[in-house]
Amino acid sequence: MKMKVFTIVSMIFAIGVCHSQSNVFIDPDSILIKNESPLKVLLVGSWHFDYPGLDAHKAESKDKINIYSDDRQKELNELLDYISKFKPTKILVESGANTGYLKYNFNEYMDKKAKLYANERSQIGMRLVDRFKLDTIYGVDAWSLLLELNDKRDTLQQIGYTDKILERHYFGGEDEISKKYSEFYNYRNVMTTKKTLLESFLYMNSEKVINRGFGAYIAGGQFESENFEGPDALSMFWMNRNLRIFKNIKDIEYEKDDRILVLFGAGHISILHWLFKCSPEYELVDFGKLDELDD
Repeated sequence: MKMKVFTIVSMIFAIGVCHSQSNVFIDPDSILIKNESPLKVLLVGSWHFDYPGLDAHKAESKDKINIYSDDRQKELNELLDYISKFKPTKILVESGANTGYLKYNFNEYMDKKAKLYANERSQIGMRLVDRFKLDTIYGVDAWSLLLELNDKRDTLQQIGYTDKILERHYFGGEDEISKKYSEFYNYRNVMTTKKTLLESFLYMNSEKVINRGFGAYIAGGQFESENFEGPDALSMFWMNRNLRIFKNIKDIEYEKDDRILVLFGAGHISILHWLFKCSPEYELVDFGKLDELDD
């Protein structure tokens, strides 16, 4: 009798275990990725070494570095050594699709006829192209829908809604949170003059700094509006531009073992980070943990 009771209890327990296991939610990647290996991606956010003055927040002269100085060139090699741990096979930069001017400058540099341009595309991107003996560099920047519509508008037509929100495509303002962001950007600019390039890049590419960077566009300033002008300008300009950049990145032909380095202005990284993080086609590599990569 005891044996029968034990057997019945065991069967009930087994049924219960099977039932509970069948109701456990699976990791979505067990379907979306399975046994495939997503392409590894390293995002590297930078400030513009040549300070073109095109960003909403501009560095003061005293807070600019000279990338050509001997000390900065030594620091640059340290930064390149660190990034090289990723072993990129394709390097993508904030430039138009035709990167001929970069390649021309690189050839002139290799022939000892010219310096590499001061910008990070040359100082980091082209130096890594040389270091890893890659055959090209990819420009994947894009124009936003809002600016494209403005360029194509018929000036004889009455001014429309998209024309009115165009003035909001540069974000910032005199509200309290925007002033705090200006204070933070000023601090960051000052620190780039006091820290090494590697130290600055580790800070700039840390997760919280990346996330807070996007906060500048949504926390106040021109995002606030009586109706939806602020959100519409943000989506049609900044979000749209980065989505187009992401499409340009996806449109490149890759081999299954490619390792993709994406070098862009730091303001782009938060959106690109989110897009790559959401896509099962890619595996993001943490910039701050390159020392942990296997050789």
